Amino acid sequence: MAEVLVVVEAAASGVKKVTLELLTLARQIGTPSAVVLGGPGAAEALTPKLAEYGAEKIYAAESEEIDGYLVAPKATVVAELVKRVSPAAVLLASSQEGKEIAARLAIKLDNGVLTDAVGLEADGTATQVAFAGATIVKSKVTRGLPIVALRPNSLTPAPAPASPSVEPLPVTVTETDKLAKVVERVAEQKGARPELSEASVVVSGGRGVGGADGFKLVEELADLLGGAVGASRAAVDSGFYPHQYQVGQTGKTVSPQLYVALGISGAIQHRAGMQTSKTIVAVNKDGEAPIFELADYGVVGDLNKVVPQAAEEIRKRK
Repeated sequence: MAEVLVVVEAAASGVKKVTLELLTLARQIGTPSAVVLGGPGAAEALTPKLAEYGAEKIYAAESEEIDGYLVAPKATVVAELVKRVSPAAVLLASSQEGKEIAARLAIKLDNGVLTDAVGLEADGTATQVAFAGATIVKSKVTRGLPIVALRPNSLTPAPAPASPSVEPLPVTVTETDKLAKVVERVAEQKGARPELSEASVVVSGGRGVGGADGFKLVEELADLLGGAVGASRAAVDSGFYPHQYQVGQTGKTVSPQLYVALGISGAIQHRAGMQTSKTIVAVNKDGEAPIFELADYGVVGDLNKVVPQAAEEIRKRK
């Protein structure tokens, strides 16, 4: 089968879940090859997890230049690799960095590009969600090979253990790739909760929680379920919760196994960021709220009464 390049996204804790999704998808259309882009020694720590999810080969582009500058050197390295191996497709995460690499790669190769895909068929046809989720689109690159950025949480990662070979990748970048240098890195303080875009359970609060104090109920339920906390745009704009936890068209896109919406009306902007969740539970005192059109289970009532009862029941069953 033809080689499919998967551009690896990783954090300090290891390979991100979206990369495992990409490897799972790559196995359906060809032979997965992971491309690690980082500083010296980056590939060694990631290899076991990449092997567990089916990477048949690992290209290790390790350099101070990769680590010390922004996205441009990464796009240059991937472009040179594409020219050399002629893969069937290039898969990336539809994250801020992944989409920028994809765009730069498309320009370098004079190639088409598709972003925010939620699925990809063997012939290169991608499924995308457009117009805030109102339309499902089937798209295909008509110039060059498929360069596709997949939206996180679009499919369930499946292990397929392999024994990959690791091939060092030469890193040669131009002066124009060095126009934006990393001068400082600050590690974000992480709590015990999972990262929002990768969590299998998300509990979100809206303006209906009443204020910042109301989010204590949201956090309590999320912690009992082992999930992440999210917020609607209305809650964020009102100052109830930090912006980085916003779920929606202008925030983060999530697709957990369970999504609990507390005090969220369900405006199209919010629905665009969570409507692919597997099971949606909504609590709202307004029985006509649009969120109930999307919910699998709905509770019409005061969340300040409903959530404590639910929390108590969860504690009993633990």
